[in-house]
Amino acid sequence: MATTGIPTSLTQGSRTRGGIGESTLRPDGTLKVTGEFAYASDLWHEDMLWGHTLRSTVAHAEIRSLDIAEALATPGVHAVLTYEDLPAAVKHYGLEIKDTPVLAHGKVRHHGEPVALVAADHPETARRAAARIRIDYADLPVVTDEESATGPGAPLVHEHRTDHYAGQVPHPNVLHRQPVVRGDAARAARRADVIVTGDYVFGMQDQAFLGPESGLAVPAEDGGVDLYVATQWLHADLAQMAPVLGLPEDKVRMTLSGVGGAFGGREDISMQIHACLLALRTGRPVKMVYNRFESFFGHVHRHPARLHYEHGATRDGKLTHMKCRIVLDGGAYASSSPAVVGNAASLSAGPYVVDDVDIEALALYTNNPPCGAMRGFGAVQACFAYEAQMDKVAAALGMDPVEFRRINAMEQGTLLPTGQRVDSPAPVAELLRRVKARPLPPERQWLLAGEEADVRALPGGLSNTTHGEGVVRGVGYAVGIKNVGFSEGFDDYSTARVRLEVINGVAVAVVHTAMAEVGQGGVTVHAQIARTELGVAQVTIVPADTRVGSAGSTSASRQTYVTGGAVKNSCEHVRERVLEIGRRRFGTYHPAWATAELLLEDGRVVTDGGEVLAELVDVLGEEAVEVELEWRHRPTEAFDLRTGQGNGHVQYSFAAHRAVVEVDTELGLVKVVELAVAQDVGKALNPLSVLGQIQGGSTQGLGVAVMEEIVVDPVTAKVRNPSFTDYLIPTILDTPTMPVDILELADDHAPYGLRGVGEAPTLSSTPAVLAAIRAATGLELNRTPVRPEHLTGT
Repeated sequence: MATTGIPTSLTQGSRTRGGIGESTLRPDGTLKVTGEFAYASDLWHEDMLWGHTLRSTVAHAEIRSLDIAEALATPGVHAVLTYEDLPAAVKHYGLEIKDTPVLAHGKVRHHGEPVALVAADHPETARRAAARIRIDYADLPVVTDEESATGPGAPLVHEHRTDHYAGQVPHPNVLHRQPVVRGDAARAARRADVIVTGDYVFGMQDQAFLGPESGLAVPAEDGGVDLYVATQWLHADLAQMAPVLGLPEDKVRMTLSGVGGAFGGREDISMQIHACLLALRTGRPVKMVYNRFESFFGHVHRHPARLHYEHGATRDGKLTHMKCRIVLDGGAYASSSPAVVGNAASLSAGPYVVDDVDIEALALYTNNPPCGAMRGFGAVQACFAYEAQMDKVAAALGMDPVEFRRINAMEQGTLLPTGQRVDSPAPVAELLRRVKARPLPPERQWLLAGEEADVRALPGGLSNTTHGEGVVRGVGYAVGIKNVGFSEGFDDYSTARVRLEVINGVAVAVVHTAMAEVGQGGVTVHAQIARTELGVAQVTIVPADTRVGSAGSTSASRQTYVTGGAVKNSCEHVRERVLEIGRRRFGTYHPAWATAELLLEDGRVVTDGGEVLAELVDVLGEEAVEVELEWRHRPTEAFDLRTGQGNGHVQYSFAAHRAVVEVDTELGLVKVVELAVAQDVGKALNPLSVLGQIQGGSTQGLGVAVMEEIVVDPVTAKVRNPSFTDYLIPTILDTPTMPVDILELADDHAPYGLRGVGEAPTLSSTPAVLAAIRAATGLELNRTPVRPEHLTGT
C-alpha cells in the first residue's frame, strides 16, 4: 500500500556547516517557501477514507436523542460513530484533568463540541452524511462569565468533579485558584502618595495557525494504529489516546507530519483520537483535515480575562504595593488552565520590584469555547494590565513613563512576589533604555516620496480613507517578564538519541528526538549543536516520532533549552565514547591522547592547542556510537496554594517594546508605524531564527492590540466569527518596521547560556501599542482589541 506525504529525514550537508552562533539555513526552508513541503494536510494513502466530525450547534444542552440512520444509509459512508461506539472503558481525555469526552454524551457543554464521527469515501460525502444525523437538543442555561458561574443557583458546568483542584476552590465552576501573598499590601498602601486602580478586559485570541488540524490514521496488522499528525507534543497525545482507543501505548505509533504553525493551539487533542477510531472501525486508512470554520472549534484559544489592579507609589517614584485580581475564562473543559492560572498569578507584578503584594488569579468553567495554551500562556493578559498601570501611575506622579519603569525595574538578585530570587541577568532597565534611545521614525512619513500621500503609510491603507486629515501620532512603551519551560514542579525533561558513524567515507551524526518542529527552527538548532559538539559537517535529523523517548511539548519557549540541552548532553556522551575508542586504537602513537584535552573539530580529533591526532573516520572505522539519554533542567516546585510562595520557574525572559502609531481620530483607524524591540536571549544559537521569533511574536501581540478577537455571544455562548473573513489577523501591510536589539547576557544554568526566546515579545508588544494609541488620543482604552468605535465614541 503506497503512502505519500510521510516526512523523510532532513539532512544538512557541507553547504551549511555552521555550528551554534551562526545563522545557518533551515533544511525545510526552501521547500516551504516554494510550496513543496509536505504538510499534514498533504498526506495521502491510496485506499484512504475521509473522516468528518459533527459538532454541536448549541453551547449547553441536553441530548435527548441522536439518530444516525440516515447518515449510515448514505452511499459511500463506511462508518458513523457516537459515544456508544467508543471501544474502551476510558471515554475522556485531557492534558491534566481528564474531563473532555471523546464524543459528547448526555449533554454538550460548548458550541462546536464533537458529537459524532463519519467516515466516507469522499470528504463531501462525509460532510453531507454528518448533516443527516438528527439530534434533539433541550437547551440548558448557559454560563458565560463570573457572575453566571458563581452566583446563587449557578448551573454547574461539571456536576461531579473529582479532580485534585475540586477541594481547593470556592465554587465548583472555579477550575483553579492561585493566590500570591507577600508582605502586607494593606499596610504598605498607607505609605503611598498616589494610588491608582484600573479594570481591564482582554479578548479571546485565536492562534490562527495557517495549517489546519490534519492527520492520517493507518490501521496496522498487529491491531494497532499508525498516526501521522501535526501536533505539538507527540507523547502527551499518545498518553491520552491509547486509553480511549483501548490499546497499549506500543500499539499506537505516532509520527510528526508537516506542521503549519501551532502557538499552543496544537498542544491539546483535536482530530487524533477521532481519526484513529474511524480507522480501527473501518480497517481502512482515514484522513481528517479541518476547514478553517471547523478549526476555530477544533482547538483551544487564549483565555479572555478580566483584571483589576491597584498600585501605590511614593512621590519619588518607588512602588509601595500591588493588588490584583485576574479572572480567566477557561471555557467548558480544563485543558491547561491550571498552569495558565499559575503563570498569571506568579508573573502578575511584572518585571518590577514590589515587596508587598496581594494577588489572586483564577480560571472559570463556563460554556464558552475551551481555552488553553497560547504563546505567552497567562503572562500576556497580566502584562497588558500592569503596563497600563505603570503608565497611569507615572502620569499621576508627573513622571516620564520609561523613567518610572527604570526606577522600579528588577535586576539579578531581585526577590519576586513568589519568594523566588532571580538568579540570572534581568536587564529590564537596559532593555527600556535601548528602545527609548532609538531615533523615532520621521513625522508625516506618508509624504516622504513627494506631494502625493502614500496611502499605504496611513491609517486605513489602500482603502484611501485619509490623506493625513485628522491623523495624530503617539508613542508608547512596555516591558514584560515571561517564564521559560514547564513550572511548578513538573518533571520537565527531554530525550535525545544521537548516533555517530561513517557513511560512504564521511562521519555523519544522526539526531533523533520527538521534538515537534512547528516552525520554531528546532531542526536547524539540533544540527548546529551536533556540529559544534561532534565536529562533523553532515547531520541528519530523523523525523520526530514515538520510537524515541519524549521531548515534551513545543511550547513554553522550552525546546531549544530542554531538547537542545538533551541533544548537547547526548552528543557529549557520544564524543567521550569516540575519544575512548581513539585512545584504545591510537593512544600509543602520541602522548597527547592521554594527557591533552581532546576535541572533535572539522572531522578530526584535535588537542585544545589545535594539533591534529587523527581523522574521525579512522577513529570510528566500522564502529558506530549511539547514545539515548534524558536531560532535565533544574527542578522547580509547586506554589503554595494559600500564599503562592515557591521556586516555581526555572528561568525568566525579558523583552521591551516601543510602539509608534498614527491614528485617524475621525474614523478610529490605527496604523502601527514602527514597533522597536529589545530582548535578552542569553545566547543566540541561530541569530536569524532568533530575529524571526522576536518579530513574529511582536506581530501576534500587535494583532491582539488592534484587531484579533473571537467574539462569543454573551447570551447564547455561540461563536460569532469563526472565519478569517471576520476574525482578522495582521497581514504584511499591517506589519510595521521592527528594529531589534538582541542582548546576549548568559544564564549560567542553561545550555550555552541561552534563554528561551519565542514568547517574551508577545507580551510587551500589545501594551506598547495600546500605550501609543492612548498617547495619541488621550483615551483610557482598557480593553483589547481596540476597535474603531472605541476611538470615535460611536
